Amino acid sequence: MSLVVPRFSGSVIVRSADAEVIGRTPTTIRLLADSSATGGALSAQRVTLTDGADGAAPHHHAGSAELFYLLDGRAQLLTGDEVVTAERGDLVIVPPGLAHAFAAAPGHDADILIVITPGVERFEYFRHLERIAYGKQPPESLLEVQELYDNHLRTSAVWNAARSGRAV
Repeated sequence: MSLVVPRFSGSVIVRSADAEVIGRTPTTIRLLADSSATGGALSAQRVTLTDGADGAAPHHHAGSAELFYLLDGRAQLLTGDEVVTAERGDLVIVPPGLAHAFAAAPGHDADILIVITPGVERFEYFRHLERIAYGKQPPESLLEVQELYDNHLRTSAVWNAARSGRAV
């Protein structure tokens, strides 16, 4: 087991009005704190999804755990081979190496605080996703940056079935 000892001085304070916002409805991401701001301790963002919108497709992180805290609404989360529905106030933590994904539950909105620890520089990853969404880069370009952002794409029949409303 390794312990990340953060190296930064002073508190990290991010005002809502100062956070960079990526995307637009139905999926917006507020970039809160990147790894460089927290001495490597964590990366944090707030993802808002409306009306059943998809968040992240199945993937895993080799070196970081990911925490999902439902600020409001209802979300579906893949954790391994299980899809759970989380509601306001629920917490889900996924360990390194385990496949996971998230989306607003069908017909619902979800407002999710996401924390990755130890931190990985992720802000540029989200900007990359935005460029893909706006057609400025091809979706395949994500394959080229998987190692850089420790975001490894996976497939999941369980997730696909849950999102389409089918049984596996």
